[in-house]
Amino acid sequence: MLINSVCKAFRHRSVRRSAITAIITIAMVVTSFAMIGPANARSTAYMETYRPQFHFTPAQNWMNDPNGLVYYHGEYHLFFQYNPLGNTWGNMSWGHAVSRDLVHWTQLPVAIPQDAKEMIFSGSVVVDQNNTTGFGKKGNPAMVAIYTSVDKSTGKQSQALAYSTDNGRTFTKYFGNPVLDIGSDNFRDPKVFWYAPDHEWVMTVALSDQHKISFYSSPNLKDWTHLSEFGPAGDTAGVWECPDLFPLPNPNKHRQEKWVLLVNLNPGGIAGGSGAQYFIGTFNGKTFTSDDKPYAAPSGKSIGDFDHGTFNNWAVTGNAFGSTPATSNLSGQTPVTGWSGQGFINSFNGGDESTGNMTSPTFTIDKSYLNFQIGGGNNPYVPGSVPVGTIPNGTVFADFQGSTYGDGWTATGSFANSGPTTENLPSQIGAKVVDTYTPDGDTGTGTITSPIFTINNKYISLQIAGGNHPNDQPNPTAVNLIVDGKVVASATGTGSGSLTWKSLDTSSYLGKQAQIQIVDQNSGDSGWGHLMVGDMIFSDQQVSPWATDTSVKLIVDGQVVRSSTGQNSENLDWTNWDVHDLIGKTAQIEISDNATGGWGHILADQFSLSDTPALSSIQRAHWIDYGADDYAVNTYNNVPGGKRIIIGWMNNWNYGQAIPTSPWRSAMTIPKELTLRDVNGTLVLAQKPVQQLNELRGPASHLENFKISSGTTPLPVKGEAYKLVATFKAGSAKTFGLNLRTGPNQKTIVGYNNTTKEVYIDRTASGNVGFNSDFSGVQRAPLEVSHDGKVTFTILVDWSSVELFANHGTVLLTDQIFPDPSSNGISVFSTGGTAELQSLTVNQMRTAWNISSK
Repeated sequence: MLINSVCKAFRHRSVRRSAITAIITIAMVVTSFAMIGPANARSTAYMETYRPQFHFTPAQNWMNDPNGLVYYHGEYHLFFQYNPLGNTWGNMSWGHAVSRDLVHWTQLPVAIPQDAKEMIFSGSVVVDQNNTTGFGKKGNPAMVAIYTSVDKSTGKQSQALAYSTDNGRTFTKYFGNPVLDIGSDNFRDPKVFWYAPDHEWVMTVALSDQHKISFYSSPNLKDWTHLSEFGPAGDTAGVWECPDLFPLPNPNKHRQEKWVLLVNLNPGGIAGGSGAQYFIGTFNGKTFTSDDKPYAAPSGKSIGDFDHGTFNNWAVTGNAFGSTPATSNLSGQTPVTGWSGQGFINSFNGGDESTGNMTSPTFTIDKSYLNFQIGGGNNPYVPGSVPVGTIPNGTVFADFQGSTYGDGWTATGSFANSGPTTENLPSQIGAKVVDTYTPDGDTGTGTITSPIFTINNKYISLQIAGGNHPNDQPNPTAVNLIVDGKVVASATGTGSGSLTWKSLDTSSYLGKQAQIQIVDQNSGDSGWGHLMVGDMIFSDQQVSPWATDTSVKLIVDGQVVRSSTGQNSENLDWTNWDVHDLIGKTAQIEISDNATGGWGHILADQFSLSDTPALSSIQRAHWIDYGADDYAVNTYNNVPGGKRIIIGWMNNWNYGQAIPTSPWRSAMTIPKELTLRDVNGTLVLAQKPVQQLNELRGPASHLENFKISSGTTPLPVKGEAYKLVATFKAGSAKTFGLNLRTGPNQKTIVGYNNTTKEVYIDRTASGNVGFNSDFSGVQRAPLEVSHDGKVTFTILVDWSSVELFANHGTVLLTDQIFPDPSSNGISVFSTGGTAELQSLTVNQMRTAWNISSK
């Protein structure tokens, strides 16, 4: 009967007769289609909506980085950054959980709590078998935690010790702390291991703002000697954190090892926000040397290299670019790095307040790529933007220049009896604005409401800055238009202090009476818990944004067809535009500095047309994970059999404090075993789920050998938590793959693009995606099909996550998702042609939580 239903579904999708007659093997029992956990158990502990069923989560409150990963006396210890008092970051202490199999976890009391003087940041744990510290006794060595101590009064970061002689259940802080202090507030996350060849401890620790990893040695964990530094290297778009250094067997040389250095960074990850990169190389006990070679950009036809003391006939306006190319950082500017040759474009002449433009001579696009180096401010070009100071035509409703908000305006909460404040914000008009930042900071809440007015124009345009908390989310910071007692239009801040113009569409409410209400219900727990509001204008035209970009633009036929901006960095990095569709067109390059605030400058160099794209450091870096939610990755010390097990924080600082989970917030990735693999002559890191996870596998569903026509075909299997292994053979389809956790208007797409040769996860319709503007999106990774045209995915799906392993675990994408519990379907799809699903096996996963032991 089940086979018949499959065939009917295929006929309904107009699949060719060969697909209908394909072998379809279904090895399962009916109960394997059931979701993990009965529906009426949703309210019980560890069965809350979105609670992962085989990933570690704390019972409640906030968690981030895994710390102190160590195996001892039959237990895998998982310490972690923990807020015992709330579900957002703060009160940093070390939480603690243990497991005997890396699958079933028991949460223990807080291991190392913050106190009045220090917060307990990330670090590691070792077992001091030789009692080098004197903390233990013969037969009972101490577990020693090496953590970053953050002084609450100064913010300084130093390295400190705490030790335990009862299997990590209680810790005593060392009276001689700190044991390593260089007077820095960016010196953190020590990972320590025993280096047997030299009979000493080695520490890797991050000089975060310098994009460096520092190495130290010690005979006793108390006295440390500096050895060397590594970096900057790889991706440097964000601060470096949570390093780890360890050896793995070299698959190409028997009984030899290579060393792997893990470096986490935020922001700057390949998927945006948080990410983790790695380097493979050698370590001699003192120095780590990467195998990576210096990058050489592809050759091409120069449009401007600025190496001869002139601008190469580029036209210059304004005062930002000076009269000649820069040859180093300018007055008041921190050191600039990364440019090539003798000179480069630098708009910091006169500081960030200066503005101007540079325009190249015209040229003909005759190659597929336009390569160049770029740095400076992250202020993108906005299509349709107009010069700063352009005021919309219309009637000024409010400008907040008086001592009060204006006649008829009323305020409640923390804003009662308040008025406009004098500010000097970027793009501000006049001396004053509304600012809901109170003397007590972001904690102030309330409303500021206009008098009643009649809507006679199509738009209300206003300047707004501050918190990006839309009105449809909890604790909004928003400007709302109220008609007939309902909010009919709304605007929120940009997550910055720069005022931008936004328009509320009032065309459907002409003749209606209305009010404008400024709402601040946010106490700042997730940042920017206030709004700044400037002029409000009634107009019949939608406002055009002001040009505040620091950008490089390609102009064809008078239109901007490509644009790029910096990354708030004084390092120039390579980028490219694919211009194959513009070959034969006449074009110009425009370098613009229209910003006057922080990072209000642009750096550029080495423009050339080429047949090959130049790759940025992000594209060249070696990524642990191409997904958005695998950060602060770290590995276990002392694992039996010499295995190297890695765990990451399954979240992202872009939106981590806003994910819609309760009473806990954040999960860990599954534990994975690491190896090195040779891929086309290059060593790469490979990951696979630990074998112990198979303990949770339930009944299996299996399908084989059928073609996928263009469109979507539901499969006869459902689930909220499962392991899925699928092998596709690429055909004529442009894209193909799986829709997971499907339901009404919900799906998470795991697919392959046969044109771009990329595997991807698309979570734009995965469920609740509106809690933060950075969450929704598509994550991609390069992936070539095998020589026989096959692509195999191993996918772990939990109640709020998808982990995709491809190419023998050398490509990994980890993403959180928040679908409705009822969205439990699975379907296959293809677009633009056909593909073949050669095999599909789905194992339901049982829950790992032993509720009775909690």
